[in-house]
Amino acid sequence: MKFKTLAVVLATVFLALVLVGCGGGGSDSGSGDDAKGMTTYTIGVASPFTQGAVSIGQGIKRGAQLAIDTMNASDEAKDAGIQFKMVEGDDMGDPKTAVTVANTLVSNSNLIGVVGHYNSGCSIPASDVYNEAGVVMVSPGSTNPDLTKLGREFVFRTCATDDLQGPAGADFALALGYKTAVVVDDSTPYGEGLAEFFTGAFVAGGGEILFAEKTQDKDSDFNALVTKINAANPDIVFYAGMAEPAGALFGKQLGETTDDTPVMGGDGMQDAAYIKLGGPAVDGDYGTNVGYPIDKLPAGQQFVEDYQAKFTEDIGAFDAYAYDAAFAIMRAAIKAADGGEVSLTTPAGREALLDALKNIKFDGVTGEISFDAYGDTNNKVISLYRVEDGAWVYVDPSDLK
Repeated sequence: MKFKTLAVVLATVFLALVLVGCGGGGSDSGSGDDAKGMTTYTIGVASPFTQGAVSIGQGIKRGAQLAIDTMNASDEAKDAGIQFKMVEGDDMGDPKTAVTVANTLVSNSNLIGVVGHYNSGCSIPASDVYNEAGVVMVSPGSTNPDLTKLGREFVFRTCATDDLQGPAGADFALALGYKTAVVVDDSTPYGEGLAEFFTGAFVAGGGEILFAEKTQDKDSDFNALVTKINAANPDIVFYAGMAEPAGALFGKQLGETTDDTPVMGGDGMQDAAYIKLGGPAVDGDYGTNVGYPIDKLPAGQQFVEDYQAKFTEDIGAFDAYAYDAAFAIMRAAIKAADGGEVSLTTPAGREALLDALKNIKFDGVTGEISFDAYGDTNNKVISLYRVEDGAWVYVDPSDLK
């Protein structure tokens, strides 16, 4: 009996630890009204933190945390009598885990919104959970168009979509003088969609696809594919997938066998992890990303200063989009709360927050933050970057003409 009792106790402790690791569950010691009369609401942040695109996921978490800290210190929040706290959910870049994380987050009765997820393959199934619970979700990095086309009104995003990014990549490639391409995708919803949009625009613009190949997002050995690519001798290879872990290894293995065939990818590739894992072999490769470089935007310099003062890590590709996503939720929450007259954790409060978010409009770090009828950002800029001497360098469009 003693052993049985001990087993039950250990199992209970283990379950509690799992819930904390996945976002804290329904109990939240910081929720509700505190002693100073401030009402505290919880915002979830869900992305890959320990597996998958960890570099991007950790950056998204930092961007959201900076936004929450900034808002909590502002007169805007203090005058409204509202504070916010963050709870995180590690989806590990896995769709099934993402659904588990989403269910855990919405079990927290004080949760009013979620910044996430990053991977489209995670956001799409998880969005159904948030929509059913009446919790707004604002993705900072899921670019597959299907995410906002499924009739889930609580779903938004601050990043542009692949039906813009894929054709932009094709236009950039053609402008650079590349006429033949091999297209590789990682078999994820993100990769397949991006590859499809690139291919259509590249062919329509006069380019030729020599062949297309499907890989897996956790592959590490591309030797056979690299041999096939070198035999075809394309002007460029378009890789539709994530830098971490597979994309960088693909770029490295191809780059080590040829000096003449650059790789181009989308926002999943245009990340510090691509250079860190790929090394000198990926110099000369290209990546597109949503929006303009942060340092070219009016609020960008202040964001950079605040970020560097708080964190030791470099700013990632989606940190600012997470910052703006969190700010959008918090600004909508303050408006919906109506000076404390409306509790945002009630059905009426969640509907009020949704309505406020649909009509939000403010100048964010990444540009003007507002959403169209589908919940997509109205900021639809795509930029091109090139790896030069171990760093991503912005390519001015005027240099392509």
